[in-house]
Amino acid sequence: MSGVGVFSAVVIGILAGWIADLALARRHSLFIKLLIGVIGSFIGAFIAQRLHLAIPGFLGSLAVSAVGATLFLAVLGLFRRSA
Repeated sequence: MSGVGVFSAVVIGILAGWIADLALARRHSLFIKLLIGVIGSFIGAFIAQRLHLAIPGFLGSLAVSAVGATLFLAVLGLFRRSA
């Protein structure tokens, strides 16, 4: 992976985690937002692939990652409340 690709992945991860934090009114550190965004990108990509959606470009990747990150945080929130 090129340096630009890694940088883009980090930026998308942070932004997706930040969007998910805002959507669910959470307050996580920058590192946790990055982790949430990266995990969300895998979840979002899996869902998009299953639905046969092809959303190209930076904004498409950000949207898919943000949706995945929001779903990830929502599911974690359900487990946290039930414990």
